[in-house]
Amino acid sequence: MSVCNCKTLLLCSSLSSFKSQHTTLSLSSSLTRRCFASLQTAPSIADDTVKQLLTNHDGVSRLMKMERKPLLFQPQPHARWFPYVDRFSCENGYVISSGEIIDAVSPVMSEERRERFKNVVQNRSYSVCLVVEGLCDFGNVSAAFRSADALGVQSVHVVSCDANKRCLRLIRMYRDNRHVSMGAEKWLDIELWDSTTECFKMLKSRGYRIATTHLGMDTVSIYDMDWSCPTAIVVGNENRGISEEALELSDLHCSIPMNGMVDSFNVSVAAGILMHHAVCDRISRMGHHGDLTEEERQILLAEFSLRHSNSAISIVQDYAKRKVATST
Repeated sequence: MSVCNCKTLLLCSSLSSFKSQHTTLSLSSSLTRRCFASLQTAPSIADDTVKQLLTNHDGVSRLMKMERKPLLFQPQPHARWFPYVDRFSCENGYVISSGEIIDAVSPVMSEERRERFKNVVQNRSYSVCLVVEGLCDFGNVSAAFRSADALGVQSVHVVSCDANKRCLRLIRMYRDNRHVSMGAEKWLDIELWDSTTECFKMLKSRGYRIATTHLGMDTVSIYDMDWSCPTAIVVGNENRGISEEALELSDLHCSIPMNGMVDSFNVSVAAGILMHHAVCDRISRMGHHGDLTEEERQILLAEFSLRHSNSAISIVQDYAKRKVATST
């Protein structure tokens, strides 16, 4: 059975640590509650400030780099979701483009780093995203982030029903589990959600299909699915699995075929298998996984450039000032 009707498919499953062989990829990170942008600045921010950002719907916006589209977004028919707009607003009110950002930051980066960014962006896609629903072990979350980054899955969503516990655990996750994620979160677009319903509504508005991983009569093997359609892979709690809410809101139930005595994978292992198969299926059908346009690649490259170092923003600000000074 082949599944490719663009409703909304979110694959709900369990996870653990999965090591991809595609280690040439790295990723774009932007952590926000509804867009919890880049946590690269988090280590230098007091825990109380981080907690405030994670519980404030709007406060986290100051962590964002390139300007973003509205979170709830209705794309044109057959259009793919891409979150960024080709604008960066400097603190002095100047607005510059992705091309100008690259021109400003490139001279302070090594040639090797510039080439790495270009190769990563070339293989990046938003057509497959990962949704983590209610995980308790954030070592598993970090491992999933690492797999997503390695496989070119740019967008990751974290759903929690307990905002307070979420804040404390996320702070702990990024402080204590960076050795698991290997810093992948710095290059990913990570969005935080208070409920599955809220997350699913947003994903549907962006044109994603939704499916849950579930054992039952109506399940479809992941090997019989068409992964060229925009698809969100949702992974569930280590003990309880996928929530009833997610099962009811999904359009499709699917499963990873297993031939052993056990009937489930460890949570991050399952996520890694799902993402790896999705990428391989897309390459088989389309010849590639990365599907950004030339303009989108340049914008994402600018986003990476802004996250490159703590001084990148200052360099861009100075560039904008000089540009204005020479034009007046």
